[in-house]
Amino acid sequence: MAHKQDVFDRIQALTEAFLTRRRRIRRQKKEKQKAKNAVLDWVEAFIWAAGWVLLRNQYLFQAYRIPSGSMIDTLLIGDHIFVNKFVYGPELLPGFAKLPGPVKPRRNDIIIFENPAYIGRGTAFDVAQRVIYMLTFTLVDIDRDEKGDPRIHFLIKRAAGVAGDRFVIDRGEMKILFAGEDRWVRERDYAADRGWNHRLSRLIAADDYPAQEAMGKLDAYQSIGREPPPDLALAAGRGRGSAYDSYAIDRAWLETLRGAQPHDAR
Repeated sequence: MAHKQDVFDRIQALTEAFLTRRRRIRRQKKEKQKAKNAVLDWVEAFIWAAGWVLLRNQYLFQAYRIPSGSMIDTLLIGDHIFVNKFVYGPELLPGFAKLPGPVKPRRNDIIIFENPAYIGRGTAFDVAQRVIYMLTFTLVDIDRDEKGDPRIHFLIKRAAGVAGDRFVIDRGEMKILFAGEDRWVRERDYAADRGWNHRLSRLIAADDYPAQEAMGKLDAYQSIGREPPPDLALAAGRGRGSAYDSYAIDRAWLETLRGAQPHDAR
């Protein structure tokens, strides 16, 4: 019985010592807080917040604002989104040493990646830009071009393919030759077979492509100094003023040149 009483006494003493120490630490913190300069207190809080924002942005998730309409209607201009940076593996530092992630990008995933045309200004600038961007809730972006417009550092797209796939655009329709396959498949048909419900949008109607291709052929005749057929100029005129598919126009232009000058290897 006496042994049990000793155990209880020790537990009580340890508990009282722990609570007394915790109360003393809290009182000391309050005294330090009262004595601290208000400006220094604000600066310290800001630094802690900035550090947390940077770590969270770099390794966990980050806020982005959609700058363009390339993902309409899935994402609209001005939409604010949070992006999971851990799933594909974050960078150790901005623009330096990417860490491995638990998941690899898959077909049909919506992904964010660095703009291949973007020219960075160094790790220090990237860190400062991301901290300011997040602390101001995406309202202030210091990464701007000479005109004052935000520079496009990242792009957001739907992953249409994976390594080994080949693609071709035919009159505004994308076709895919999957790795190891021998048959081209329209992206529209492939998405429908898998029940993907995102809508594939056309900027140019299929009926407008004959006029677009006529424009390319007409330019080819003019570049080699030959008189085009009358109906070609008429068809090309129907495409003027509408949205242009430069790929279709250039393809028709090149095929016409190749047919007129097959001996020219260029």
